[in-house]
Amino acid sequence: MSQVHEQQELAGKHSAEDAPAGEPGPIRDLRLSQLTKEYATFTAVKSLDLVVPQGSFFALLGPSGCGKTTTLRMVAGLETPTSGTIHLGETEVTYQKPYKRPVNTVFQNYALFPHLSIADNVAFGLKRRGVKDVKKQVADMLELVELTSQAHKKPAQLSGGQQQRVALARALINKPEVLLLDEPLGALDLKLRRGMQLELKRIQTEVGLTFVHVTHDQEEAMTMADTIAVMNQGVIEQMGAPTELYENPRTTFVANFLGQSNLIGAEIQGREGDHVRVTMPGGTASVRGDRAHSDSGRGWLGIRPEKVLIAPAGEPIDVPGSVFEGGHITEISFVGVSMQYTVMMPWGQEILAFEQNTGARGMLPVGTRVDVSWRPEYAFLLDASQDAKAGIEED
Repeated sequence: MSQVHEQQELAGKHSAEDAPAGEPGPIRDLRLSQLTKEYATFTAVKSLDLVVPQGSFFALLGPSGCGKTTTLRMVAGLETPTSGTIHLGETEVTYQKPYKRPVNTVFQNYALFPHLSIADNVAFGLKRRGVKDVKKQVADMLELVELTSQAHKKPAQLSGGQQQRVALARALINKPEVLLLDEPLGALDLKLRRGMQLELKRIQTEVGLTFVHVTHDQEEAMTMADTIAVMNQGVIEQMGAPTELYENPRTTFVANFLGQSNLIGAEIQGREGDHVRVTMPGGTASVRGDRAHSDSGRGWLGIRPEKVLIAPAGEPIDVPGSVFEGGHITEISFVGVSMQYTVMMPWGQEILAFEQNTGARGMLPVGTRVDVSWRPEYAFLLDASQDAKAGIEED
């Protein structure tokens, strides 16, 4: 069976009505326990333990080949786990056929039927199960995705974003307990993708279903998800709220993959009250204790570029923290909302500093001698045994 045919079959078969009934009372979290998928030459997913709370918007984020799509396909029933279990509430679905699971999937390529109208595409799953009167359910679903006026058109007459909403409506009308989203916005251009991120979050909030979203796009995950699990080489590196992962990464992979980070080699001196003090090539710095993930030996002091303050040498820096002198600007990128400076520090390392374009000061030219600073509460500290370049995607 081709992938498109497989997806179209699933569009009609995945239904909570075909699956073990989800009682309104009991909690129906999605639970993965020691889930593993091995192939002949590699292990795609390694002993994964994961709980997705009922009604949450959950994102599996990571680069290509990290195991996120394989995990999604095991939940959908399109891949059979090598070991481990999958539960929805107290019901085990590990080896259930895809059409027996209360799960529906929205794919990147939409897999709409080109010869059917939008209304008939949305109604497909209900009609396949023999539901006679589908008009009201289809109308309600088209209203939810704001496509009521497009009901009689064919998919080819709609934009990419509208087609994506049709695929979403076709999945939601089957009333799944869990909706799986496999890179659903990957085919859209940047502006449309950002609009659809907000639209997906709105729809998830309105319907209150569990959404599990697989993506490699960090902004997409942070915009929509309540919780993000960052995957790398078949395991979860770190899981938590978007702000927690971004502000307080626990590994160099997360620090680099989720945004950008300056990682500076440091010697950990020890704890002083609720801070950890480190020495760096340019002086000393402090890190708040709850953001220090190593407390002895060598470490990586991390600071996000937008938390780095910059000023011409000798000028005062607003809200100074740890101040490092003697840098000079080697590169500038103007991106509208901010100026992004690359600064060569005296110890031979380039660090990034992003300055918001408020108009308070003009752009500093290349070659300008500068001092940089950051507040201790914005820094984080990682074990130096980790690769400082982990998670940096090559262009």
